[in-house]
Amino acid sequence: MAALILTPNIPDHDGFYAELLGAHEGLEEAESHALTARLVLILANHIGDRATLREALRLAKEAVARD
Repeated sequence: MAALILTPNIPDHDGFYAELLGAHEGLEEAESHALTARLVLILANHIGDRATLREALRLAKEAVARD
């Protein structure tokens, strides 16, 4: 498993963030959560490596616990 990239790695990451927020515009809370879940599953399928996905889950959970 390659180490996860945790530094900005998306060209125009601010633009992508704006697109991500824009995708949620006009959605009810449940629809917004469903969009996020579907996006996660699509990207997880693209990654495909369970060890990488497990590490991403761990890092995300740790970040939430700190906040």
